[in-house]
Amino acid sequence: MQANEMICNCKQVSYADVESALHQMERFDDVLRAFDEVQKITHCSTGCGGCHDKILDAISEIMMA
Repeated sequence: MQANEMICNCKQVSYADVESALHQMERFDDVLRAFDEVQKITHCSTGCGGCHDKILDAISEIMMA
């Protein structure tokens, strides 16, 4: 994914926003817990919910980098 790629259209959250939210966490070793934290920070996947899997994929990609 590209940094400026919009993942959540409802809340206008980009890949870079997800990455930034992850880096605010002390550590991220659990994808689902990371998703909860990213959601709290960015409000992604709180509109229609259609981006849920895209957000999880982005988190997994960032965690493995």
